[in-house]
This record gives sequence, C-alpha cells and structure tokens, in this order.
Amino acid sequence: MSPGPDWMHSVKGFARREFQLVLLRRMADYQPDLVTAAMRSLDASRTEMRQVNARWQRILRSSRFPAGQRRLRMVLGPPADGADRRVGDVTCRTDWWHLPLWPDLRFEALIGPDGSVLHEWLVRPDEAPAPRLDGVADLTPWSCVVGDVAERFAPAHHQADTLPSRWQVTFSTPGARSYVAHFVWGLLQAVEEQDPGRTAPGS
Repeated sequence: MSPGPDWMHSVKGFARREFQLVLLRRMADYQPDLVTAAMRSLDASRTEMRQVNARWQRILRSSRFPAGQRRLRMVLGPPADGADRRVGDVTCRTDWWHLPLWPDLRFEALIGPDGSVLHEWLVRPDEAPAPRLDGVADLTPWSCVVGDVAERFAPAHHQADTLPSRWQVTFSTPGARSYVAHFVWGLLQAVEEQDPGRTAPGS
C-alpha cells in the first residue's frame, strides 16, 4: 500500500534546513556555543530546534512514513553522489549529500540491499584535504570527522555509543598517553585524556 496523506503532511516543510537542526540537537549536549552560532546562520531558535527534533522523532516512529533510503531522499533530495560498498559478503550502497552548515563535509548514509539505513554520519570526501593534525591540541571541536582522527592517530579503537548518533575513538600518542575522542553524527565534539590506570580497548 502506498503512503497516504498523513506522511505527506508530515514531510511538508521538512528539508535540509530542518534536517541540520536535527543533527545540531544532539551536538548541543557537547558544544552549545557552536550550536547556537550555527542556529543563527539558519535563522532558527532553540524552540524551533526542539520542535523540529520532536517532529523528526514522530516521522521516524510513523508506520506510514517511508523508511530508510526513501526517507532520506524525501527530506534531502537526490544524493550528490554515491557508490557501491562491499560490507562482508553483502554489497551495500553509500550515498552522499551536501549540507550548507558543513560545506567541506558530506552527510553519508550506508544503505543495505533492502533499502534500510545501516549507518549515517558526516564524512570528509576522499578528494578533500584532511586538516593538519600535529597533535592532540589540534583536535578542536567540529574540526575533524572520525576518519581524520582514526587515520592520524592509528591504530585507533572504535566504539559505538548507546545513542546511534554518537561514536567514540580511543587512541594513544607517542608519549603513551591515552585519549578518547567523542563524536556526534561523525563530527568531533570533545577529546578527553583517559585515566592512566585504565586499559585502552583492544590492548
């Protein structure tokens, strides 16, 4: 059965601007000042951000609204680019969209063979230069994505958080100091030094 008027009403007025507010809502727990500045550039208030996020949660829970890849395309439009990606024994699809708040990055969705979204976050395009990271001090909020940190401070250990939007990367520096980098939607939010007595994952 095709989706009816209910989902059409839900998505009306919900596009890239509103989708960016959804991403910002999760980042506000870490970087409220950066989020406030981003909201100003979108001409949005905190009240609107909360309302948009609540609306997005209703959309996600609605059985009448298209899910997975169809949902993203309905909100963000056709992807700017895409490619097949092999994940184990399965061939998946990776789609990328431009988001004005982060012009040097792309919003990436990993799409399963059935059209479901397996993972989604901000990434740096392969052709874009990574930021210069001489040390931990260069890991400033919103300056890096997961791939930037994992490549510069390899070997790094990845760990998903309890919330799908959050991710952690644990790494060590030549001085044997261990750090954990916190990401929201793939974008760096904070870095903290671990307790010297704590054993890093995988060690």
